[in-house]
Amino acid sequence: MKITGAEILLESLKREKVRVIFGYPGGNVLPFFDKLYDVKEPRFILTRHEQGAAHAADGYARATGEAGVCVATSGPGATNLVTGIATAYMDSIPMIAITGQVKTFVIGNDAFQEADVTGITRSISKHNFLVKDVRELANTVKEAFHIACTGRPGPVVIDLPVDVQQASCEFRYPKTVDLRSYKPVLEGHKGQIKRIAKAIESSKKPVLYVGGGVIISGASHELIELVKKTHIPVTTTLMAMGAFPGTDRFYLGMLGMHGTVYANHAIQEADLIIAVGARFDDRVTGKLDEFAPHAKIAHIDIDPSSVSKNVTVDIPCIGDAKNVLQELNKTVKKRPDIDSWLKKIDDWRKKAPLQYKNDDKLRPQYVIEEIYKATKGEAVITTEVGQNQMWAAQYYNYDKPRTFLTSGGLGTMGYGFPAAIGAKVGRPDKVVFDIAGDGSIQMNIQELATSVLNKINVKIAVLNNCYLGMVRQWQQLFYNRRYSHTYMNTCNCPDLVKVAESYGACGIRVTDKKDVRNAIERAIKEDNTVLIDFRVEEEENVMPMVPAGEAINRMIGGMA
Repeated sequence: MKITGAEILLESLKREKVRVIFGYPGGNVLPFFDKLYDVKEPRFILTRHEQGAAHAADGYARATGEAGVCVATSGPGATNLVTGIATAYMDSIPMIAITGQVKTFVIGNDAFQEADVTGITRSISKHNFLVKDVRELANTVKEAFHIACTGRPGPVVIDLPVDVQQASCEFRYPKTVDLRSYKPVLEGHKGQIKRIAKAIESSKKPVLYVGGGVIISGASHELIELVKKTHIPVTTTLMAMGAFPGTDRFYLGMLGMHGTVYANHAIQEADLIIAVGARFDDRVTGKLDEFAPHAKIAHIDIDPSSVSKNVTVDIPCIGDAKNVLQELNKTVKKRPDIDSWLKKIDDWRKKAPLQYKNDDKLRPQYVIEEIYKATKGEAVITTEVGQNQMWAAQYYNYDKPRTFLTSGGLGTMGYGFPAAIGAKVGRPDKVVFDIAGDGSIQMNIQELATSVLNKINVKIAVLNNCYLGMVRQWQQLFYNRRYSHTYMNTCNCPDLVKVAESYGACGIRVTDKKDVRNAIERAIKEDNTVLIDFRVEEEENVMPMVPAGEAINRMIGGMA
């Protein structure tokens, strides 16, 4: 029995157990949308912008561990997905982006709403396909999911011409995939694992430097077991928040540009750094030639291209983090003698804890702490990008993986709200809060309609300081307070409470510190999308801070 390409695509998505698709219709994807008309599964959620669809699919993927799926038409529909695809690519998020395309026989002729999607997305996707034959479509979908979800995950783009969607052939969905040129290494080399174990046992000042790969591989349990066995302190990247319990006594917090003083000093004085699923990003390393000058470095990662890319590694170990840590836990035989090291770190922690001025003013850090208390640390937190993002990383303790979703690599303003929608769809049992700034929230504020109409009851905490806060902070510190085009709130425009209410959401404004907790608790109880406009101190800064180009132990607001 022959079926159309549009039907093949739908049936293929069902075979991949896709539960939800985010997207926006258009002319060159209409055959597929026509088939969606009659089905309840997968659920389709109409966003109000294609970028919102991509970020929602990304948030769904991060919160659930499943591949997120988004769909858009050709030309501007596809190019509007690009920022979301790049965001997922930088953070290694499994996502399938399906784009309509003009008919195969007019590709390259500048047809109406044509764009070279495969060319545009080549550098920001793990792989992409242009399907020109309907007989290749089922295999392409199978390969796309396999590539997106295995090895180091990432977004895969399927560009599908409208005539291929209309063409027919017999449907056979493959059970397995065998790509000769794509064979990720999953098991770590046992000899290298033994070298890491010996280095641990003989170390005096070890630190575990943990990246998002630990969450992706589901290796949190193995990481916790290693720390229980060795007592090695743990610092995480922004992408790894929740990979190790934030309330654990061996947790040092985040490292890098806005990391804790004690995490950064520990890295700089360490004699052994075990990096797991991290990529030595510039926001972590600071001045490269002064990064961890005394340390032997072991690096566990599934992506060989990440090893010794930025920092030369002494003991490389290629493999899936979960598998490698399981083997490492079996191989390490004794706890290193590091009591004096742990005491030194505790002294740093006491001398320079994360702190802010505790007075009667409404400060953003206080808002984050109250969200943490009100949710008992059990919420899924998404963020926009900037000061709000850093405060959410510093002042909310994440004890479980997949509870902190943020754009780490690309730093995409407008990410947090649609990502919160995707996260809430994926984990409807959880309270989901988007920690936003008044600049970022306006970049995809149209998704209030998506949230309200689909009863996806996310909560939005806007830390409204009337500025593009992080840019203003840099202007204050390094440009003599020349606030060039960063002031946002002329004549109280926009009124975010009225904007929320106009979409049918609940809007709350908080201007006094004493009203913070009540507003948060009201938002959690409200059976609706809620936006809380917290009017916080305008010139509050994220501290500590490592200036660009400095070593990470030279911090403003840090320890002398």
